[in-house]
Amino acid sequence: MFKIKRLYLFVLQTFLPLFIMTFFICLFIVLMQFLWKYIDDLVGKGLDVAVIGELFFYAALTMVPLALPLAILLASLMAFGNLGEHLELTAMKSAGVSLIKVMSPLIIFLTFVSVGAFFFQNDVLPKAQVKMWSLLFSMRQKSPELDIPEGAFYDQIEGYNLYVKHKDRETGMLHGMMIYDVSNGYGYANIIVADSGKLSMTTDKKHLVLQLYSGESFEDLKDNRSAVSRRKAGMLYRRESFGHKEILIPFDATFNRMGDETMSNQYIGKNFKELSHTIDSLTVRSDSIGDGLADKLRDEPLCGVAQRRVIYHDNKRYEEPIPPVTLSKAIDVDSIINSMSVNDKRNVIDLAKNKAVRLKQEMQFKGYSLEDNLATMRRHEIELQKKFTLSFACLIFFFIGAPLGAIIRKGGLGVPIVISVFLFIVYYIIDNTGYKLARDGRWSVWEGIWLSSEVLLPLGIFLTYKAVNDSAVFNPDAYINFFKRITGQQQVRHIQMKDIVMDDVVPGVAIGKLTQLKSDCESFLLRYDKRQDYFSYWTKGYDKSVIRKLSQEEENAVEYLENSTQALVINKLMDFPILRQLYTYNPVGNKKIGIIVACVLPIGLIGYLIGTMHQKNLKRDIRMVAKVCDELLVMLNESSEKDADIINRENGK
Repeated sequence: MFKIKRLYLFVLQTFLPLFIMTFFICLFIVLMQFLWKYIDDLVGKGLDVAVIGELFFYAALTMVPLALPLAILLASLMAFGNLGEHLELTAMKSAGVSLIKVMSPLIIFLTFVSVGAFFFQNDVLPKAQVKMWSLLFSMRQKSPELDIPEGAFYDQIEGYNLYVKHKDRETGMLHGMMIYDVSNGYGYANIIVADSGKLSMTTDKKHLVLQLYSGESFEDLKDNRSAVSRRKAGMLYRRESFGHKEILIPFDATFNRMGDETMSNQYIGKNFKELSHTIDSLTVRSDSIGDGLADKLRDEPLCGVAQRRVIYHDNKRYEEPIPPVTLSKAIDVDSIINSMSVNDKRNVIDLAKNKAVRLKQEMQFKGYSLEDNLATMRRHEIELQKKFTLSFACLIFFFIGAPLGAIIRKGGLGVPIVISVFLFIVYYIIDNTGYKLARDGRWSVWEGIWLSSEVLLPLGIFLTYKAVNDSAVFNPDAYINFFKRITGQQQVRHIQMKDIVMDDVVPGVAIGKLTQLKSDCESFLLRYDKRQDYFSYWTKGYDKSVIRKLSQEEENAVEYLENSTQALVINKLMDFPILRQLYTYNPVGNKKIGIIVACVLPIGLIGYLIGTMHQKNLKRDIRMVAKVCDELLVMLNESSEKDADIINRENGK
């Protein structure tokens, strides 16, 4: 009978609550982003709560591909950060359980989540997107709820602008009204001024009824006369005074829900099988359009000679290629052009230019349909690739979050949220950049859609490797030392006095090591006492074997003197610089190749300046080694003399 291990059960119990919590938090955040983006389409429309709730439900489903990777990243960071902060991860490792083994139940769980994410993208998401966009477009087309402000023109009624000076909230009466009726065009506006009025809606909610009291109307009258005749005779208009007037205004306030058929035929409403079928159809169509354009270009007359001719046989139309025209001798076109008059030359050139421009414009116009077809095909290919990128992103974010949490060893919502948001912003920017490059056809679709995964996958592998090997990823000293090693800067040596010394330092042996090291340093400085010239640097350089020998002698002397019980000696050892084996000391190693590199300017000159600077730093460090050797020799000699005096006194007694 299968039984899950207690360790695996503990890891799952630690991760799952955090995963569920972070998923709904991330989903809520992206849903709020959706709300702020489309708030103008929802506010002031008088929509039912049920309709808005339905829109939010489908919007939440469409936001799952955005919230799921972020939730996995945040949950894995928090889970393994908590394990590291409470030393539980350390206890597991001390018991011989590797980090990969600790992660194994979550790897299996998230593999199932990734598979489920693919089926969600393929089966659920297209239907949810169709429902959401159908609802959203229906809400955009709905007329806004009627709310006429005081002291400002209201233009939400198509063809009418209304102005109300004052509204009586209790009776619903509108006072000081001015109405601009431009439903017949701004050139024939009908202006109505009324002392008061009242606005109501018909029972079918498709018309507004405007009751006006004590007012006047001014209307331009249409006629069929010319503009000149109207200016001579004067403009015709009509003025009307009324005590009561009723106006019926078309205003559809009902919510007409758009059908799902339109959106289901778009790329967002298709599953993997339908997308593949559409892509194949679009590919065939694009090839057909391209072949037609190519045939059209091939059939264009060349120098006035047609490429094909039409023949009729038995009342049937046939096309056959025209044999190429053979010339007995070559035609000197330049001599023909030069023999023409200036006007004839201009006419020939203009004719050729106009024909080329016409043909180019014709091909461009016909190519628009091909471009639209290719853009539609790219949209379908992008949606097809997205079926897989979500599943892969879930695994990548886990292999980033879990090792990172084990490295930083910080749980809670502080540091993990900051790191997660930063990584997700980077992912989102890269993903959108790749999407736009793929959508516009600048990159192939698979390159653009998988760009974010290609960038973050090496990061996940790097962090997992570092976490498994307990490497100090966030140790600033390691990066500072690496930078110093690259730039040739001097590094600081750190030595501590040992509490227990197994092998005591023999002064004679130590003096011998330091004397030999000092002698070798002085020999090196005498050998390279001057700065190397340009060609000497590239053909000779410094002898790396000598530098390697000096470095080894120094390290041996330091290692031996680390066992000293004298604090002054230990402190002085830290003054020894670390001799680095830099490539720039002798970059080529071959005289012939060095001459070739030296001749390549300005690369050779730049390399020479950097290399001689590193050589100068090396000689400075070697001088420091010789100086420290002198100081240590003085200390050891004084210590030996004191020990000898003590021994002599004890023997005298």
